[in-house]
Amino acid sequence: MLLRHHESTQELEFRQLGSVQRTRAELIRTQHQTELTNQMEYNKRREDELRQKHAVEVRQQPKSLKSKEVQIKRQFQETCKIQTRQYKALRNHLLETTPRSEHKLVLKRLKDEQTRKLAILAEQYDHSVNDMLSTQALRLDETQEAEQQALRLQLQQELELLNAYQSKIKIHTDGTHDREAQELEARVALRRALLEQRVRL
Repeated sequence: MLLRHHESTQELEFRQLGSVQRTRAELIRTQHQTELTNQMEYNKRREDELRQKHAVEVRQQPKSLKSKEVQIKRQFQETCKIQTRQYKALRNHLLETTPRSEHKLVLKRLKDEQTRKLAILAEQYDHSVNDMLSTQALRLDETQEAEQQALRLQLQQELELLNAYQSKIKIHTDGTHDREAQELEARVALRRALLEQRVRL
């Protein structure tokens, strides 16, 4: 009678423990799944935000480049004005110091020199603008690529940390379940041994 009662109690205890452990495992699984889903959504949101930021930068780049181009143009115009002033001063000086018969030749030589110098300046201006455009575009690409890689790395690390944390929790839970089962088995075995001893007495 006592042994039958013990067996039914034992069955109930094991069922109860199994139910508690299954519920606990299910809760942990659900929690981990939710955490993982949240992390993936967060990752996607961060990547989308970065893509949007980059798109805005690309859209704004022409304005930025235009203002830089205007700046270069101003410098070019300023240099041209200085050249022209220098040319006039030199022309006046040469006209004063050379005989009238050579004026035509001097003026022609000066004009050619000025044209040559202005052509060089114009070439430098074009080169500066083109150089600035290509450099800025490349710099933007490189910056955006670096930002993208940094974000990917950060998000990957966060995901790995989450996975490691969840694995640790699962291992701990599995260990707890094993220990609980062993403890219950030990208690049941002890109780049975005591009952059998009482029955023999």
